[in-house]
Amino acid sequence: MSDSIRVAGAILRRKQVEQVVGLSRSTIYQRIKDGMFPRPVSLGGRMVGWRATDIELFLVDPAGYRAAASSSDGEHDDD
Repeated sequence: MSDSIRVAGAILRRKQVEQVVGLSRSTIYQRIKDGMFPRPVSLGGRMVGWRATDIELFLVDPAGYRAAASSSDGEHDDD
């Protein structure tokens, strides 16, 4: 991950996440549904983002990643 997004508490928007992980929007949301990708957090309205730390954890083992069970706190956005 680039140094520009390695700020403590950084939130990444969907397009940034797509770039960093190399997955398409549809694949990201399918993996979220399957519990194999970090859930987004609500930024208000229809906006969502992902915690940079969650994405870093995913990148350690993308094939083996399993999301922790939690309530839904994000929805699709149209970025």
